[in-house]
Amino acid sequence: MKSKTEAKRQEILKAATEVFQELGFERASMSDIRERIGGSKATLYNYFPSKENLFFEVMLNAKGRELETIAGALDAEAEDLKQQLLHFGQRFLTVLYSPDAIAVRRLAIAQSQHSDIGRITFERGTLPIEKEVADFLKKRMKRGDLRIVDAKVAAMHLMSLLESELLQRVLLGVLGPVKPETIKAAVRRAIDVFLFGYRRL
Repeated sequence: MKSKTEAKRQEILKAATEVFQELGFERASMSDIRERIGGSKATLYNYFPSKENLFFEVMLNAKGRELETIAGALDAEAEDLKQQLLHFGQRFLTVLYSPDAIAVRRLAIAQSQHSDIGRITFERGTLPIEKEVADFLKKRMKRGDLRIVDAKVAAMHLMSLLESELLQRVLLGVLGPVKPETIKAAVRRAIDVFLFGYRRL
């Protein structure tokens, strides 16, 4: 059974999720969220010291779970390795380049020198997915599909290649909402490069 403290925290996160969805990050305020849950502003700030922290928790929880589900769906026994990687890459980038996920990444970068948000984003957002992908690649290495190398490094290379064409442009606002066809083309090129370097001859 959840403690009262954890139950209250989840209540706040639920209310914040609704407010952010309705108003967006910029227009939403801590007062809006406090009105939704009742109680004092001091109680709200006791759980989450700022709107940025609260938004970060809401979005990281949602996107982190979604990305882990995508990575966990990689089938190490499937016959067509390339198709598995293409499917993963398209779903992976679709989530990463959603407006909410981009907002979280920008927030994490902006706050990384002033708080633990950057580290938490990496530990809770990047590392679990990296591990899932590394486990998948290690199994494909054992099957003989890929060269035997450090699977963790291979996973980092794969994830970096997938983002190589779009990341800077999206984060810096040079590129607006990313179209599905743009993602599909970028993923195809990234997987071709990855397999060129890692496929067992």
